[in-house]
Amino acid sequence: MSKLIFLGTNGWYDSETGNTPSVLIDCERYYLILDAGNGISKLNNYIDSDKPVYLFLSHFHLDHISGLHTLVKNKFSKGLYIIVQGGGKEFLQKFINTPFTVPIEQLPFELEIIEVDKNVDGLPFKVSFLPLKHSIDVLGVRLEIDNKIITYCTDTGECQNAVTLAKDADILITECSMAPNIEKDANVHLNPQMAARIAKRSEAKNLYLMHFDASTYTNKKMRIEAELNAKETFTNTFAAFDGLEVEF
Repeated sequence: MSKLIFLGTNGWYDSETGNTPSVLIDCERYYLILDAGNGISKLNNYIDSDKPVYLFLSHFHLDHISGLHTLVKNKFSKGLYIIVQGGGKEFLQKFINTPFTVPIEQLPFELEIIEVDKNVDGLPFKVSFLPLKHSIDVLGVRLEIDNKIITYCTDTGECQNAVTLAKDADILITECSMAPNIEKDANVHLNPQMAARIAKRSEAKNLYLMHFDASTYTNKKMRIEAELNAKETFTNTFAAFDGLEVEF
């Protein structure tokens, strides 16, 4: 059985409620990580077996890549494969480098950067991508792992591509930057109702909310309120917290 581990569930910056976004998927033959916010700094507490590691970066806003600075803590004996949108390789080669952090060639493991558009072959899991609705280019991802479908959509406003990626998903993970009933940033972010509508329209089985804006969701009680708000539209909604583990 595979397992999801939410390493970081905040959006924008770290606070007492959690670290910035990162989700670990522990599978029998490999590890898969969704985004590299500061939550990824906890990775060494969960990776303990000799299998390859795949890291998907949805986009390059700092709260989704700041944790790349901590990769040097790890010894990926089977290598690290970073999956990015087209044009992302050149950016990462500059970002994982001096003066920002330890250069790629000095990391204690082999690292390969893979650029993608809609899909990519040669991976141990089936995957597809679609662009989402945000202030910069963002990719949402649909994964087929152990006969289950996992969809990850952040950062994004409500859009058809998110629904398409989440069609019949066993687990849909979305952002929840805005508080209930707030729509001032609806072109680039979601509130609980919007996330729930995506889950309902796509006929997903379960919705996990994360990427809670740290300046809006200042305590865990507010996350529970967001969960309850989303449940009015989509019953199987769960607010994620750092350290939450979900088997599938």
